[in-house]
Amino acid sequence: MPSSLHAQSLDWLGGHRAELIGWRRELHSHPEVGYAEHRTTDLIVSLLSSFGLDPTRLSFGTGVICDIGTGPDFVALRADIDALPLPGYKTVSYASQNVGVCHACGHDVHTAILLAVAACLARADTLGGSVRLIFQPAEERLPGGAEAVVKEGGLKGVGEIFALHCDPKLDVGQIGLRIGPITASCNQLDIKLTGPGGHTARPQLTVDLVYALGKLITELPGLLSRRIDPRAAVSLVWGAVTAGSAANAIPTTGTLRGTVRMLDDRLWNSLESVITDLVEQIAAPTGVQVEINYDAGVPAVANDGSLVGIQTRAALAAFGPQAVSDTPQSMGGEDFAWYLQAVPGALARLGVRTPGAPVYDLHQSNFDIDEDALAVGVRFTAALLDEYWNGGVKPA
Repeated sequence: MPSSLHAQSLDWLGGHRAELIGWRRELHSHPEVGYAEHRTTDLIVSLLSSFGLDPTRLSFGTGVICDIGTGPDFVALRADIDALPLPGYKTVSYASQNVGVCHACGHDVHTAILLAVAACLARADTLGGSVRLIFQPAEERLPGGAEAVVKEGGLKGVGEIFALHCDPKLDVGQIGLRIGPITASCNQLDIKLTGPGGHTARPQLTVDLVYALGKLITELPGLLSRRIDPRAAVSLVWGAVTAGSAANAIPTTGTLRGTVRMLDDRLWNSLESVITDLVEQIAAPTGVQVEINYDAGVPAVANDGSLVGIQTRAALAAFGPQAVSDTPQSMGGEDFAWYLQAVPGALARLGVRTPGAPVYDLHQSNFDIDEDALAVGVRFTAALLDEYWNGGVKPA
């Protein structure tokens, strides 16, 4: 009787663990931002080809799709491959060699794990079905590379999709699972104010643009909380404000930039009109001219309950009950949500923290992982496919 894919992953890891760590370090030391992941894509294509697989580059030049099996029904596994435009501050041997760019979100980890899973699938004596591997570019850009992959037909023939994401708050060996919304929708809000400018000695003769900015900064989040059901968990936080250059001159222009996040996806497309009305009402008494740009970025990731059931059984089968962890909802955005607009799916969180070590959050320049998490991710994904093929999709 053929051995399980999980058993085969254990066998593969026995001889290739150092190789797996090497892939991750190679990716980590050569990070590339969204749609510029050319070296990363070359490495992925080279490794997949060396396994005897037939990878296909995406039409926009970066990212890879690789089918294993002939279909017609595929289960998809997704890894994101891009890095962040942040400086890397670590002094390790595999620190970023690209100035101003680093893998501060663990996408190098996701990619290395999926490459190892590909190696296990390629050498398996038999498979329970067909798998589509999606190495996706530009997760960190709005609206995200996942939308482009879907438009390109990346989900054609796919029934369900799974993904892993690093979680530095979970210890190595833990898998964080949650039914329903696990990440928030994320939209970007840009507001530009204009006025005639003037002398700070005579604000009554002009439009006090900085005062208007201050009103919007403080009043818009508060008023929004009174217009929206608090159970929707709407959060408006400003990230940038610019205006003027002289202490004694009222500027002619000023800008506010921030993000609007929510867990209730029903509000995702309807909130723009509420925010627009409030901005205009707040700004009207000040006399400034207002220009609003509301960019609907990504919807929320809402995990399918039956697929979370499969993830749970996979974690139990591979590691036992101590590995399964409930995980809180995050207000961060994740473009994996675009896939879930088309097919059911589930995102799990992979513990990457050495027990007792300090927590370095995602998107911090000194973020790193305990590399034992790589093998955990490979084993969990292999067990996930075993459960998906052998157990079937069962009600949560």
